[in-house]
Amino acid sequence: MEEATLTSKSQITVPKAVREALGVGPGDKIQFVPAWQGFRLVVVKGDITSLRGVLKGNRRKPLSIDEMNVAIAEMGSHPEDRPLRRSRTQTAKPR
Repeated sequence: MEEATLTSKSQITVPKAVREALGVGPGDKIQFVPAWQGFRLVVVKGDITSLRGVLKGNRRKPLSIDEMNVAIAEMGSHPEDRPLRRSRTQTAKPR
């Protein structure tokens, strides 16, 4: 397990093995996302402006209401596609 020490200026040096595993280098941004028992490191790759034009030319004709209704009806016609539901009494823990 890798570890880092917090400096008097509240900075850390990310260990080399962690930098390599994350694929980060100088200037890259890392977010510290709160998790259940601490924080999770998330690498921020690029910014939203880099996504401009990604979907260009990939647009499809929107579905009509009738086409949506048909698709919804077809989804509900297969029992294996339906989500499992439990009543509150089945999921309640005994006291």
